[in-house]
Amino acid sequence: MKPIIGIVPLVDEKKDSLWMLPGYMDGVEEAGGIPVMLPLTDDKEMIRQLLNTVQGILLTGGHDVDPKLYGDTQIAECGDICSERDKMEKELLIQALEIDIPILGICRGIQFLNVYLGGTLYQDLKTQRLSYIEHHQSPPYDIPVHRVSINEDSGLYRLLNMRSIWVNSYHHQAIKQKAESVKSMAVSEDGITEAIEIPGKKFVWAFQWHPEFSFRRDENSKKIFREFVSQCNER
Repeated sequence: MKPIIGIVPLVDEKKDSLWMLPGYMDGVEEAGGIPVMLPLTDDKEMIRQLLNTVQGILLTGGHDVDPKLYGDTQIAECGDICSERDKMEKELLIQALEIDIPILGICRGIQFLNVYLGGTLYQDLKTQRLSYIEHHQSPPYDIPVHRVSINEDSGLYRLLNMRSIWVNSYHHQAIKQKAESVKSMAVSEDGITEAIEIPGKKFVWAFQWHPEFSFRRDENSKKIFREFVSQCNER
């Protein structure tokens, strides 16, 4: 039986719609899982039932995280927020971490996970942490634009057996202060945290770069999806 992976929906308020980038779905499917887009809800009982149905959760990119959640005042350069997603992902993480279901976070996924666990974010890198590194590339998004150094005492290093890799990059927010319970797996050349894990959990990995854009041409991105789905398959 292939594991079913619940994927947090993307939200388009202007079109009053929920939608999904194909890369999230295709990356999971290519790795041997069955991707399913979740409903947008923070209903505790519904989420409990969903988590009893799926074998893993993928936290997608999308809206900026509300700065109020990490005790900050919103600046003009902060992008659109979606309180419905913030509420959903908070309840999803409350329950998912409690039952120790595998979790993969991408872009907003790493940011929200860090905030939920008590960390903070840069609301806008260009305004608050100017860097010589390209963090917000133009299309195509599957082209690597900078390197990250991988912590040799991390799950990512054990998977890839590489001290550094090239990654794509498309974000304007990033981790500022790591939550105490997370461990850095990779850091960019300018010191931005690019990947984290939660020690002691079955599988909670999150990335600032975008394997959903690059897995078709990048073996490292492919391995990340496959490791996630493999962990879900063991649940």
